[in-house]
Order: sequence, then structure tokens, then C-alpha cells
Amino acid sequence: MTTRVRFAPSPTGLFHVGSARSALFNWLFARQQDGVFLLRIEDTDADRNREEWVDVIINSMAWLGLDVDEGPFRQSANAVQHKAAVESLYEAGVLYACGCTGDDVQARKGENKTPGYDGHCRDLNVPRSATTALRFKVPEGMTVVDDVIRGRIEFQNAVIDDFVVAKSSGAVLYNMANVVDDRVDRITHVIRGEDHISNTPKQQLIWAALSRVVGPDLPLPIYAHLPLLVDASRKKLSKRKDPVAVEFFRDQGFLPDAFVNFLSLLGWSPKGEEKVTREELISQFTLGEVNQSPAFFDVVKLTNLNGAYVRELSVEEFIAATLPWVDPSTALWSPADFQPLWPAERFDPGRYRAIAPVVQERVALLSEVPAMIDFLFLENPPIDAAAWTKAVTGDRDAIAILDAAIAAYKETEFDAQVLHEVTLAFTEQLGMKLRKVQAPIRVALTGKSVGPPLFESLVVVGRDEVLRRLSAAREVAGTTAT
Repeated sequence: MTTRVRFAPSPTGLFHVGSARSALFNWLFARQQDGVFLLRIEDTDADRNREEWVDVIINSMAWLGLDVDEGPFRQSANAVQHKAAVESLYEAGVLYACGCTGDDVQARKGENKTPGYDGHCRDLNVPRSATTALRFKVPEGMTVVDDVIRGRIEFQNAVIDDFVVAKSSGAVLYNMANVVDDRVDRITHVIRGEDHISNTPKQQLIWAALSRVVGPDLPLPIYAHLPLLVDASRKKLSKRKDPVAVEFFRDQGFLPDAFVNFLSLLGWSPKGEEKVTREELISQFTLGEVNQSPAFFDVVKLTNLNGAYVRELSVEEFIAATLPWVDPSTALWSPADFQPLWPAERFDPGRYRAIAPVVQERVALLSEVPAMIDFLFLENPPIDAAAWTKAVTGDRDAIAILDAAIAAYKETEFDAQVLHEVTLAFTEQLGMKLRKVQAPIRVALTGKSVGPPLFESLVVVGRDEVLRRLSAAREVAGTTAT
């Protein structure tokens, strides 16, 4: 039988990293098994679903490179099958009508705090009406979930209340719709987060009833419930406190290959190095080796891993990847709420290409690039006040250093190695260390105390502009000297 897996998100918000991990593990399993990876949008909750969230899901999966073999399908497109299944089970006596409200159930319970429905209408033969829901008549006995990751999980049916499968409005609820869809799609493996474990015995009961009453008698899917994602305090990732949207990480400048690699480590480990290609992930991934323990979503680890991927790019790949941050006018997409640091007309592709190789070695995130190179495209780059005070106006030697630099740079060839040598020469004449000499020159040039290598930066800025900025800094240093 061909392996068929599905990723079935609900479009109720941004694309959560936990959902992305579930999508990835389904995709890896399908690719390894030469199977089918299906995308189904579970859009039947009209009160919470939004069409823009569907676009977010599809675009995020495309960014991650998780291509689908079938879909995207809409769960709502199966509404006829959902209702037909409900009718068949009702006619067979598997479902019964119930007119109880939540207040009714609570009133009967009194001080009894046991959750769930008390089965009041189970044997009353309540007629169906516009005010009755349909409940599943849970049989006696035990339901066993054989989970690839967690082993045998036993559920006593006595603690599973007779759950609603269709509202009084006729709307079919999640558990019923999900099972009907999985049967229609011939799903063989259900790989999803552990928050769905409590749904599984209900869905197995529905599956068995449909096989018996409606047919065909399809084998149950094989279940695998992935571990929870937690933060540094080992608490469940919070949408309010933690960055959990895939789009956030894309907009921060993480590379999709790095992000996929990191997601693969959340509950599973490859053999040898953790940094692995997609091809290696596909060949090594084993569903049975996924851990049960919660997986730490370590942003520091993700950032370091991303830096390694950034440094492996060719220069051309690096330039193309950074376009959304450095030249949005030519990029295919733009980070959310991104504000360019310089006017589009001031961007010079030639200058950027010249500095890109050394910038690439110094960033972990693509979003770090603009602040590192803004001095190339702004006539007056923003000044780091603390750096300026320390290196220019607060250093008694700054005037001598800037005078020596201006004199040397007027005459020398503007080549990084040559500039390095002439700077070393006047550094020795001043009786100082190169690090001290570079500080006021760098701040005068870039406005910051850190950035790309100084001598490469001087070359890209060019002699005339370098001399202008050094002279302006010298004038300020002179007026503030005591």
C-alpha cells in the first residue's frame, strides 16, 4: 500500500513553528517512503477561519520548500460526505439526539466536578429537531492507540463521554469531519502534535463505526504524536511571549534550509553532525526514533546554525538572499513592517557586490546586513554617540590619528592591502597600536565602532568620500579638543 500522509492545519492564525515541524515530519516521511504528501486546509470553523491565514500557510510552506503532492484541498469541500456519514451513523443507532444545554448538564452534576457529558439523553430516544445535537454513543470496553512514538496507549471508554459530532445547526464537528476526510484521502499515517492524543480514541471509534456501517472497511491509520515544543524554562511555547510564527523567522533573515534543518532536530536527531542537508534528512529520518520528551526551541542554536548556512552560500546566493533587506525594489517579497535605511535611488549594486563577501562572514541573520552597510549608501550615516565620544571627541590622540590618515590616504593607492600597509606605517610613527588607530577612522567613516573590515570599507567608499568624512571628523575633534 502506498504511504499517504497529510498535513491538515486550520487557518486560524499565523503559521506556528509547531505546525511547521509537523508539516516537515510528514514531508520527510512521505519522501523517504516514496509516498504521497497531502495538504488539507481544515476550514470548517467559520467563526475562526480567515482566508488570509490560508495564504499564510501556503506561502510559509513554499518558503520552507515543503512541496505537496496533492492539494491544497479544503475540508469544506467534503461537507456533503461529512453530513452523509453523520446520517448513516445516526440511522444505524451509533449516534443519538441530545437537547441538553451546558447549563442543563451542570445543573444535574451539582457539586460533582467530573468533566464531560453525563449521558442523560442516551436512552431517551429524543427526536431530532433544530435544538438537538448528535452525540456518539461510546461503547463499553477499552480503546487502544498504538502510537509509533509513544507505544501502546490505553483509554478506558468509561472515561470518554458521549461526544458531539454535529451541532443542532447541522454543522459537523472536528472529530467526525477529520475522520471522514482521512478515509476519503486514504491516509495511512497520521503524524501530528501530542495535543491531539486525546482526540485519537474518539477518532478511532468513529473510524471503526464508519468501516462497519458505511464501508469500506479501511485499516486504521498508524498514529505518531510528536513531542511538545518548549521554551528555555521548559514551558510550552506561548503565542503571547515567544516568537512562534514562521513568518517572524523568515522576516528576521533566517534561511529556509537552516530553518528546516533546525526543525528536524526538535524531537529527532540525525546520525553524526546535526547540520545536515535535506537529502540527508530524508535518508536518515526514522519516525520510530522520534523522542517523547518535550523539544527545546532554542533560538540561540537556530541563529548559530543559520550563520553556518549563511557562510556556506556563494556570494551570488548571498546577494540574492539579502535583496529583501538591501534592495526591496528588486526583491520578490519584503519583510513585514520593514523600513529601508536608505532611499532606493541611493542603493548601488556595484558597491554592495564589492563589500558583500566580507559582510557575509560577519552576519548570522540576513536582517543584520543593512545596519552593517548603511554607511555606503547614506551621505551622513547615523552616528553611534557613545562610539563617537570614545573614539573621536573623547580621545586626545584622535586629532593626530585623523591628520595622519588624511595625509596618507591622499597620496596612496586605494587598495585594501596598500591601505593596510600605509596605515601600519603611520601607526608606527605615532607610536600607537593599530587597533587604537583604526577606531577614530572607522567611526568617522561608518558612524559605528564595529562593521565590515576597515580597509575593504575604505576602498568601497572611495578616496574623495573617505577624505571628506575624515576631514569632517577632524574638524569636530579639533573644536572639542582641550
